[in-house]
Amino acid sequence: MSYKEITSIEEWNNVYDASATRPLVVFKHSTTCPVSANAYTEFNQYLEGKPREDVDYVLVKVIESRPVSNQIAEDTSVKHESPQIMFIEKKEKVWSASHWSITKAHITAVLD
Repeated sequence: MSYKEITSIEEWNNVYDASATRPLVVFKHSTTCPVSANAYTEFNQYLEGKPREDVDYVLVKVIESRPVSNQIAEDTSVKHESPQIMFIEKKEKVWSASHWSITKAHITAVLD
């Protein structure tokens, strides 16, 4: 299982609208931050295991795609942090975590 990187507000609107019927996990990643690099490794380890098949996974690089990152914060009412992970169902944030809280074990516990 893998994720799709989204780089435009249009792509974000599409996956966010789709979360009305299919849950969504959004991972916000800073390509310049060591904490984010660690969280990114944990996120990928989760996806390499047995991730939920009924969920869409997307990645947003916060520096390269700042307008998308800001739109996500606005749509979900979750203050932007990086790294950050969010679980969205029916267009509502169900869970979010940031920084060192993003671990394979934590993601597994929430999603499974």
